[in-house]
Amino acid sequence: MSVAPEPAKRVLRTVTPPYRSRPDAEMTTVGWMVFLGLLAVLVPLLPFVLVVWLISKVADFVSGQVGGE
Repeated sequence: MSVAPEPAKRVLRTVTPPYRSRPDAEMTTVGWMVFLGLLAVLVPLLPFVLVVWLISKVADFVSGQVGGE
């Protein structure tokens, strides 16, 4: 009544075929484009960030001098 299974002809240790890696030049290009876009946005903002940072340092110094009296 029962049918005996046939022996396996080819045995794989995984259910998916093996992966053959390759260079991914497209994603490298996209990464560089994102980096250059962020650089183009953030570099013009750098002077404003520097001014805010300097004001905060001066304010901390002045508050330390006034509080020390």
